[in-house]
Amino acid sequence: MPMTDRSSRLAALRHALAQRILILDGGMGTMIQSYRLEEADYRGERFADWPSDVKGNNDLLLLTQPRIIAEIEKAYLDAGADILETNTFNATRVSQADYGMEEITYELNLAGARVAREVADAKSLETPDRPRFVAGVLGPTSRTCSISPDVNNPGYRNVTFDVLVENYTEATRGLIEGGADLILIETIFDTLNAKAAIFAVQGVFEEVGIELPIMISGTITDASGRTLSGQTTEAFWNSVRHAQPISVGLNCALGAKELRPYVEELATKADTFVSAHPNAGLPNAFGEYDESPEQMAAVVEEFAASGLLNIVGGCCGTTPAHIQAIA
Repeated sequence: MPMTDRSSRLAALRHALAQRILILDGGMGTMIQSYRLEEADYRGERFADWPSDVKGNNDLLLLTQPRIIAEIEKAYLDAGADILETNTFNATRVSQADYGMEEITYELNLAGARVAREVADAKSLETPDRPRFVAGVLGPTSRTCSISPDVNNPGYRNVTFDVLVENYTEATRGLIEGGADLILIETIFDTLNAKAAIFAVQGVFEEVGIELPIMISGTITDASGRTLSGQTTEAFWNSVRHAQPISVGLNCALGAKELRPYVEELATKADTFVSAHPNAGLPNAFGEYDESPEQMAAVVEEFAASGLLNIVGGCCGTTPAHIQAIA
């Protein structure tokens, strides 16, 4: 029987986490690039007359090319992923403002969760003993609440905590309505942004009377081992632990090898499950990622053998081949 109701899926998720390491999917942008889409593909019929360029707005493809997004997500499930991330990394008003598309934000989140839900449910029917789950993604937005974008005016901010809360509230409603099993607040470079997301998510849970597990994943920006807003891994954990997340982890910015000491730190400090979805190595001179599936899997295998991880996947540069090798 398919797990049609959310509560039985959540029970299955917790059971699976207690039994084994779960596999998260890999990079979405990397895969979208392989389709070589042009401006017209992004616009589709509905946005054919949109006044500004929309190429590069990958979230918009949920409305104009949902088949492509579903195809990519299915490829990750076929490769062995247990958890699908929704294609909603930039589906907030703040981020969609770059394209003048703030008004479709709720719809993007709704569509993101629905497309992933459909793909996950179809795969769960094929493997009833191994249900698949949907993580509704809340990205970091294109602004930072802690740091001034103007070097001459350190007190200036181009976004406020309250505006971020409004953005994340709208997005979370869409993700829940569309059928997400959990909420993934990811690629956190500014913990104040993440706190706004946590506050918003918990507010929506209260409002709709549904509480989903929250995954939280920060990003270490360089070899200093700190987030962009200056926190160490341990400080980051202490800043978000009040959310009582089902997992805390790190993603993006670094390859698996470079990420290891920080994942280990979380594994020893955090009293919850630990996740990692690193990039396929560090970007080369052309901004591309060279680490092969085999190379990446070898590094991640050691993470697993050392007992550091409960959830693992891939970020920038990773493909279904990487996920298959890891799985």
